[in-house]
Amino acid sequence: MNMDWMDWAIVAALFSVVTVSAVATKRYTRSVADFLAAGRSAGRYVITVSEGAAALGAITIVATYEKIYNAGFTAQWWDVPVLAIGFFTALAGWVIYRFRQTRAMTMAQFFEMRYSRRFRVFAGVLAFVSGLVNFGIFPAVGARFFIFFCGLPESFPIGGVGVSTFVLIMLFLLGISLLFTFLGGQIAVIVTDFIQGLFCMAAFLIIIVVLTQKFSWSQIAEALSSAPKDASLVNPFRTTEIEGFDIYFFLIAMFGAFYMTMAWQGTQGYNCSARNPHEAKMGKVLGAWRFMVLPMLILLMPICAYTFLHHADFAEQAAAVRATLAGIENEQIGKQMTVPLALGAFLPSGVMGALCAVMLAAFISTHDTYLHSWGSIFIQDVVIPFRKKPLTPRQHLLLLRLSTCGVAIFIFFFSLLFRQSEHIFMFFAITGAIYLGGAGSVIVGGLYWKGGTTAGAWGAMIVGSVLAVTGIVIKKVDLSALLDSLQSFPTLSRTVEDILSLDGQRMFFFAMMAAIIVYITVSLLTGQQGVNMDRILHRGRYAVAKDAADDDTTGLRYGWRALRMGAEFTLQDKIIYVAFFVWLFGWLAIFVGGTLYNLVVDVKTESWLVFWRYYLWAAFLLGTVTTVWFAIGGLHDLNDMFRRLRTAERDDSDDGTVVHTENDDE
Repeated sequence: MNMDWMDWAIVAALFSVVTVSAVATKRYTRSVADFLAAGRSAGRYVITVSEGAAALGAITIVATYEKIYNAGFTAQWWDVPVLAIGFFTALAGWVIYRFRQTRAMTMAQFFEMRYSRRFRVFAGVLAFVSGLVNFGIFPAVGARFFIFFCGLPESFPIGGVGVSTFVLIMLFLLGISLLFTFLGGQIAVIVTDFIQGLFCMAAFLIIIVVLTQKFSWSQIAEALSSAPKDASLVNPFRTTEIEGFDIYFFLIAMFGAFYMTMAWQGTQGYNCSARNPHEAKMGKVLGAWRFMVLPMLILLMPICAYTFLHHADFAEQAAAVRATLAGIENEQIGKQMTVPLALGAFLPSGVMGALCAVMLAAFISTHDTYLHSWGSIFIQDVVIPFRKKPLTPRQHLLLLRLSTCGVAIFIFFFSLLFRQSEHIFMFFAITGAIYLGGAGSVIVGGLYWKGGTTAGAWGAMIVGSVLAVTGIVIKKVDLSALLDSLQSFPTLSRTVEDILSLDGQRMFFFAMMAAIIVYITVSLLTGQQGVNMDRILHRGRYAVAKDAADDDTTGLRYGWRALRMGAEFTLQDKIIYVAFFVWLFGWLAIFVGGTLYNLVVDVKTESWLVFWRYYLWAAFLLGTVTTVWFAIGGLHDLNDMFRRLRTAERDDSDDGTVVHTENDDE
């Protein structure tokens, strides 16, 4: 076992604080709106930190380890425009502002308001199925991390019978995540994720300091430079031989960052928890900043793991890790566990405990959020639209809790039985595309284009889903007989073989493009349906007083004017906006200038290594400032949220029901 008593004490301390906090939130959950949307009481900083913890996740950390270990620093270079697009959409309030104006509690609820009840149910089913399958591997990846990182045995004797450690860890962690969701719904999710999010950011900073003492820059540089010329881990323009994570992976991610804004519903509770549309918009702005900082903080861990396994100075210690990896039968699982095994071999006592606590926090924060999201979507968008008699608040809350329990049971058995065969991010892409392939066009078209019709929405979702499911089937079915039968037709055979060899990311791209074309074409053919956008977005005479903000300036038709700051912007808001603009365009200038320069000059590996060294220093300084800043703002918001929940009057009709395109409480 790699952990000593001090490491376990750190893990136990964090676990105790989070559990007590979850129990304390139970008394605030007194309505369906509390359970689903935290009573719409959360401020920007608490949303930013909490949603960041939920999005980070143990599986996301492992997936990032896997990506960086394979692509090195080059992945960070191509992530810059992806993150820049996220910044731009957040600053513009793209999708998030208008969605919060609808006052919908789930995306499919908005679909009923904008399209039809039948489409709401269809989209709800797709979102639920896509999310459930996508969520299915989360417990397995998280449990394997703890087993390999902590050096736990394969089984424990209980009553004279050996019980699988893998099964025990999944049961324990899923049980804790389910308990948190049961106790306080979205309120418990936000509070516990906030605590875990702050801890993770602080722990990452400590780990960076330790790693810089453990590995010299010269060792890191030598190890990374040993990679093949066209599979460079340093030069982002020498990556043609990197498996999966080539330039096309990141180009598709750039497009998806815009197209899929708010489409993925794994954290849907956060989409409707803000106090008002402006706080929701500012939460996304701060979240875009957070999404740039967190990958920078994680970056050094897989880089040092690569150095440990490839530098001669660590050959003797690395041999034991390589032997363990050789004993893992599933090749894909071996790739996922490479970095955790390496980290477990060289991190000192105390830091081991800090990273283990980070992963525990990341596991719980993602699982309680996803359990809440998919359980809520099933009840709100699949069950309730079929009911003719309204549920009482007590019945409604009971169904929501039972639904989350059903989700937990499914993902436990899915993780137990499913065999992974590709990179985690590729699995995310293709399973997410079941819903996301068509959802982006339906959301953007529904919020920004009066001409979007119900028929167009149906067509886009069906096409996107069919292409995604086809991609899954292709990956799981042996089609060698089909290829053999086409040998007499070389051109056709090569075409089919190329299609079958597409990874999840590329299949996802084709699903998105097909859905956009279908949505626009069918909507134009079927004509406008006279949608009252002011009513759906609660503007003008339909405005809700407690959501009051300035006139909507976030529509696509305003172009660059969409970024102007209205009357609701405080001086602090304006400073944040301007600072983010400077930061955004500064990084874009570096990216564009560096890309153009590299097209003319063959920049040497040594020059790139100098750049990445300064990049890591910038990451540490930025991470330190961000952690302190978000902690102060988040604690203030948390106190304000509890004050609002204590004094708020509950409206039992505010439960996500739609009557004639309007929410029931209106």
